[in-house]
Amino acid sequence: MKNILVTGGAGYIGSVLVKFLVNKKLNVCVVDNLSNGKRFLVNKKAKFYKCDILNKTKIKNILLRNKIDTIVHLASLINVQDSLKKPKKYFRNNFIGTKNLLSAVENSLVEKIIFSSSCAVYKEKRNTKAKLNEKSIINPTSVYGKLKFKTEKLIKAFCKKKKLKYIILRYFNVVGANNDQKPYLGQTNNLGQLFQNVSLHLLDKINVFKIYGNNYSTKDGTCIRDFIHVKDLAEIQYLSIKYIDRKNKDEVFNCGYGKGYTVKEVIKNFEKVAKKKTILKIMPRRKGDVVSAICDNKKILNYLNWKPRYSNLNIMVRDTFKWFKYYKK
Repeated sequence: MKNILVTGGAGYIGSVLVKFLVNKKLNVCVVDNLSNGKRFLVNKKAKFYKCDILNKTKIKNILLRNKIDTIVHLASLINVQDSLKKPKKYFRNNFIGTKNLLSAVENSLVEKIIFSSSCAVYKEKRNTKAKLNEKSIINPTSVYGKLKFKTEKLIKAFCKKKKLKYIILRYFNVVGANNDQKPYLGQTNNLGQLFQNVSLHLLDKINVFKIYGNNYSTKDGTCIRDFIHVKDLAEIQYLSIKYIDRKNKDEVFNCGYGKGYTVKEVIKNFEKVAKKKTILKIMPRRKGDVVSAICDNKKILNYLNWKPRYSNLNIMVRDTFKWFKYYKK
């Protein structure tokens, strides 16, 4: 692990990871087309290239010029609802983009690929308390989830053929921000995610907040989700790179805390942090939404010896709200 390329490194998750890797004294390059990412989020000690992963020639030159041996592939469109409306756009960006990136990897020094996938690849569990592990049935319902799994298979086949090593990280819901010291790092684009929506709603001083469905088979009728703090995720990505260096093995890891919260529980926690009440407006269920998605994280705890630092819901809510309060200013 010497020279690392982070695709999508100017985005939310990428910028926090880049800062983490730079603090570990690693050589980091960032590739981002800035369609969603922001240049100011990229750590100044990392090399930045404004480039789309669809551009095989330019990516190839970057890999060779910087002697890249490890790629952390984050570049992706990630809005589940948007993927249902714009499937061709998601196919081109997420799948064809990865295919072109892999083409650029041929005859380079790259030995390892860490791919950011999603829990959206799994079949929904009927039991809302059941957890999803890495061997759970694959049956994605959204375009986004289907493309993530299709891309996983593409990477696995490529790495097997070219004798490279890979780790696939299936994220659950990423939240929080890096508010330790300026420049703060957090989410900058409206992706329709719960933590972002609640934060902006409370900061905009709008009384009514829409939730989609309140008749699910859960304790309060709203969907259940497992969340993971973006700073814990950055450490997981770093530990994954070290794991490949040490074990030289391919793996798939779920990334979450193993605890689910309902939409209403999350909103109540935000109300406490913001010291403001909100009125809920119940809307029809949305296509593609699953009732429950809770992570079984035993594998990642054991294999990577990872110890979550920010798993408390209060910390996740506080850091998210603090970021959006800062960013809006």
